[in-house]
Amino acid sequence: MKIQFTATEKAELLERFLRYTRIDTQSDENSQASPSTEKQKDLARLLVSELKAIGLGDAAMDQWGYVTATIPASNAELDRSVPVLGFLAHMDTAFGCSGKDVKAQVIENYDGRDMVLPGNPEVVIRNADNPNLQRVIGHTLITTDGTTLLGADDKAGIAEIMTAAHWMMKHSEFQHGRIRIGFTTDEEVGRGTEHFDVKAFGADVGYTFDGGDLGEIEDETFCADFAKVTFTGKDVHPGYAKDKMINAVRLATFFVGQLPVTNLPETTEKREPYLHPYDIHGDVSKVELKVLLRAFTVAELDERADVLAAAAVATEGAFPGCSVVVERREQYRNMGMKLAERPEVMANLDKAVRLQGIEPVRKAIRGGTDGARLSFMGLPTPNVWAGGQNFHSLQEWASLEWMVAASETAVRIAAVWAGRE
Repeated sequence: MKIQFTATEKAELLERFLRYTRIDTQSDENSQASPSTEKQKDLARLLVSELKAIGLGDAAMDQWGYVTATIPASNAELDRSVPVLGFLAHMDTAFGCSGKDVKAQVIENYDGRDMVLPGNPEVVIRNADNPNLQRVIGHTLITTDGTTLLGADDKAGIAEIMTAAHWMMKHSEFQHGRIRIGFTTDEEVGRGTEHFDVKAFGADVGYTFDGGDLGEIEDETFCADFAKVTFTGKDVHPGYAKDKMINAVRLATFFVGQLPVTNLPETTEKREPYLHPYDIHGDVSKVELKVLLRAFTVAELDERADVLAAAAVATEGAFPGCSVVVERREQYRNMGMKLAERPEVMANLDKAVRLQGIEPVRKAIRGGTDGARLSFMGLPTPNVWAGGQNFHSLQEWASLEWMVAASETAVRIAAVWAGRE
């Protein structure tokens, strides 16, 4: 028998989600603070209050902005015998698109047409660009007004976990083990687990709710590195620059031109690796370029790094007297390497999804989640869909029905692990 929320519980999930989207939690990749923006704690404080209101008395926010709480096991026997589960989502939104003053619109009984967003008529969510819209005809959809992102990444996941927690606290007859809730900061800037204490969190298995399509469960992520490329030239007065000036701006453009167009985000898909130059600043004397390296294996990642090294050599050869320095830093690794060591983690997730009448679709994420790092920190943590689409953009949208299904599945996961499916 499916876990199925009432109309009231569905409405509560929607209201939670809308409430969370109105709080600006945009992170900042250039900040050295933790969290990278203090405003993330505004949502954290609200979540602590709401967790306590539904009966989770140990809910708290730590100095890093992380929120944790415990759903107690149904009884002492289940507390002893069932592995402790962790349900996790992140509070921050992407730094590349504004998350301030989000004005969500709710479209009931979606009719399948293109959606023109009211705050910016030039922003249209088109069927031609969004094939999943044909799957959600009749659903309740949530978009923005076209001036900001929505924040379904990952406030949808937060709302789903909160709703599942509330459901379990209301249904004392539902049998489950102990469940730990964790809401993290700074996932979007690759620092979501920087101060996360896995041992203190106390879970044996984790599940992040941070995906997209209905039924998608993700057991692999990219391996990810970051590179900063520094170009040092020589600046002199342009009127007297002949045979003297070395323009660092030209160095950077030459360097980027050396990157194969077949290995960029806009030219790759599925399991293909890429290099992504995404930020540049500087002047004639010095330019800094930021580049993301992504691949599903470390060997392929090293190949991408070799491309950067070769481009640096070529640039120095083309501009004698310049300097090009590539600094590489590890971000995260493919969580599939660790999940393979605990096959029951995905097996129970598969089972829970099927028991909800949904066909699970295993996918590899062309990106990363907190689960990637957590898996290597000792907490195996695959990813569950959360119902959003077009993350990080003005065209972001979410299906309430897909969100509800994710929340119901969270409850079912607890039942499967407790042997009460």
